[in-house]
Amino acid sequence: MLEGKKIVLGVCGSIAAYKTAFLVRLLVKAGAEVQVVMTPDSTNFITPLTLSTLSKKPVYVQYFEPETGEWNNHVELGLWADLMIIAPASANTMAKMATGLVDNLLTAVYLSAKCPVYFAPAMDLDMWKHESTLHNVDQLKTYGNIFIPPGYGELASGLVGEGRMAEPEDMISFIEADLKKGLPLLNKKALVTAGPTYEAIDPVRFLGNHSSGKMGFAIADALVKLGADVTLISGPTSLKSKSKSIKRVNVTSADDMLNACQQHFTDASICVMSAAVADYTPVTVSDIKIKKKTDEFSIDLKKTTDILKTLGAIKRPDQILVGFALETNDEETNAIEKLKKKNLDFIVLNSLNDTGAGFQTNTNKITIIDRHLHKTDFDLKTKDEVAADICRKIIDLINA
Repeated sequence: MLEGKKIVLGVCGSIAAYKTAFLVRLLVKAGAEVQVVMTPDSTNFITPLTLSTLSKKPVYVQYFEPETGEWNNHVELGLWADLMIIAPASANTMAKMATGLVDNLLTAVYLSAKCPVYFAPAMDLDMWKHESTLHNVDQLKTYGNIFIPPGYGELASGLVGEGRMAEPEDMISFIEADLKKGLPLLNKKALVTAGPTYEAIDPVRFLGNHSSGKMGFAIADALVKLGADVTLISGPTSLKSKSKSIKRVNVTSADDMLNACQQHFTDASICVMSAAVADYTPVTVSDIKIKKKTDEFSIDLKKTTDILKTLGAIKRPDQILVGFALETNDEETNAIEKLKKKNLDFIVLNSLNDTGAGFQTNTNKITIIDRHLHKTDFDLKTKDEVAADICRKIIDLINA
């Protein structure tokens, strides 16, 4: 859930600041981009150099950098962040946050932030239990800030009780669980196919097509962002998924893809078949490289098993099955015929006659036709944007 997120980590003056080194490391490992902002007092507990090294970014402490004279724009930082974490959140900083007092860069960034803000208090037992501290915590909650409770244990003073900053691993789990709340496809299993298939002629040559897999990969990434548990079955491609949580199954031939789809189809409630699967495959495959001996050469071909039709025949009422139609003529007629024959919930039509659509491009221009033959046309968009449109249609069907 943190992969690709832009995170501002605010570090306050507390002995617990040493834990932020572990927190930064975990955030970066999860795929987040971390910008650390420290209060001046926090630099007495952990150095900016340490956090800069771990985050791979310069750490900001002051509005102006004394050495370079550069201005650290708190407004830009607040707008840049997808989420903000203040950890450790000291009693002093929480009081400033609660009352709108701005006397350092961190509190200025906090007041400029438009994103969710998480705060993890850390202080001694008596400070934590003081009425003013508890009042400030409650006040911050009313602003929409998200409270990460402190832990119970031995404190720096030697007392035992509440006040320990939550452990970095627990903070990560807390934030990820919170981010998942309300995601429309949470706990839904999705199956996506992408890319071409290669049908072997001999150990060297194959029959294939120009599919890059970009559309299918974009759909898989979009589904993950919406909370789905995604399995991506991909034909040969050099593409890599943006999300590490996607379960990728690599295949080569149409038969390989059929077997993989049959293995994963039953568990999936959402199935988006965007792969460009070969319609024909050689009847026989030579064990050795075929030599160029004659002016003419012919290959006997046979039909591959229609994966989409096979899955459509066993589709349950609780499953959504989506197909693609890339056409060059009679586009809508051919797409509607495919929609009906293969028992699809909707089909995504694109035409090679549209500039910017089709294989190898970073854009696509689609029309979605559902089983009631309702048609929705879309403008030319990036494939990431097209994937988002397709996912919105899936969500509409689930909620219908």
